[in-house]
Amino acid sequence: MKRQISQLGFALCATTCSLTSGAFAAESIGPPPVPEALSVRDAAPHTIQWQTVDDDVLAHQTGKGVGGETISGFVLNLLSQWQLPNGATAIAQGTLGVVQNAVNQLSATVNTLAKVVDGSGNNGANPNAVATGGQGISVNGVSQVAQVAGNSNAGFNAAQIDFGNVPPAGLPGGNNAASADASNAAGTIKAGISFGSGGVTVALQTPAGLATQTIMPSNAQQAGAIAQLLQIAGNNQQVANQLQLHLQTQQMSSAMLRQTGVLQALQNAAIVRR
Repeated sequence: MKRQISQLGFALCATTCSLTSGAFAAESIGPPPVPEALSVRDAAPHTIQWQTVDDDVLAHQTGKGVGGETISGFVLNLLSQWQLPNGATAIAQGTLGVVQNAVNQLSATVNTLAKVVDGSGNNGANPNAVATGGQGISVNGVSQVAQVAGNSNAGFNAAQIDFGNVPPAGLPGGNNAASADASNAAGTIKAGISFGSGGVTVALQTPAGLATQTIMPSNAQQAGAIAQLLQIAGNNQQVANQLQLHLQTQQMSSAMLRQTGVLQALQNAAIVRR
């Protein structure tokens, strides 16, 4: 996941630099073509030097309105599901959509769903198997942890971050509420999801383990984090955590482009005076 975010950041930076200053920053994947306006036909060719740029450097670069587009909102889809071999299932899902109108006001919609279906017979859980410790892992950014003790299990964590002017469809169903939870009659299988000011939490609990997804916003003490965790202690379990974050873009007006340029110029001037 870290790799995907780095490549996204590089794509934005490389486009910005190529349009504004002719400079390039990337991983070493071979020399880029030299624009004809910059080529010197009668002089010896010069090798263009490449330099890797980290995300923390890209975060402070200006020119994020390249192409006359700006981020106008986002859609976050979350889905966790667990299927046991005896037919029991647990599902927790949710969608959060945030859009910005013409006067820069934000509006949000949220939709959640939790569902549990009980099964019969052997659930595949192994009380002698142990898969623990993942809850204690804490990182800034994105973390994906899978702990498996058993045979013939299928489990995966998937996170996708993209952007465009057409938002994806939200997950079907739900109660248009900020939280939802469900459990079987015995309380051995539980599913829950909650959106709140402290972040987002998705959790499935079964006799064969647990699956969680957590999004914590940044604050003064720590940076934001996205965490996906699978702990499977059994056999023939099918488990998945899926996250999709779509950043919605819209065309910037000429007035907004000028205002952005003036603001960045003032910010750079303030840095120089220091």
